[in-house]
Amino acid sequence: MLENVKAKIHDAVIKELLSYSVFPDPDRVDDIIKEYEKNPDLELYGYMDDGICVGVVGSVMRENNVLEIKHIAVLPENRLKGYGRGMIVELILQRKPDLVIAETDEDAVDFYRNIGFIISSLGEKYPGFERFRCEYNVNEAEE
Repeated sequence: MLENVKAKIHDAVIKELLSYSVFPDPDRVDDIIKEYEKNPDLELYGYMDDGICVGVVGSVMRENNVLEIKHIAVLPENRLKGYGRGMIVELILQRKPDLVIAETDEDAVDFYRNIGFIISSLGEKYPGFERFRCEYNVNEAEE
């Protein structure tokens, strides 16, 4: 179940989870936290399992009913258990977007592909690191 954890953004587990979602520079976590604190449009949810936050997903609703996933991470010991997919499904059910977008790296592109996102390369946005745009058309998926 997703729970709003924006007010708990300084908790150790939330910061740890955010650090997994910031590539290639995990030291950017403090900047990301400030961004969530300053921008009321940014939402941050934790995926709770037996009262423990095992994952986080940060998002923002853009124009034209587009939901952008800014950050998503699951604790290493809880990966490959469906939590990431569950967070995205719950976000779609709660926010009801027409389109979900995300940008990711080579390590996570298969995660999005396996959920049904359409993947396109953005090239090397950072030297030596290819980035990918991931898009999921909610209306087409429901047909």
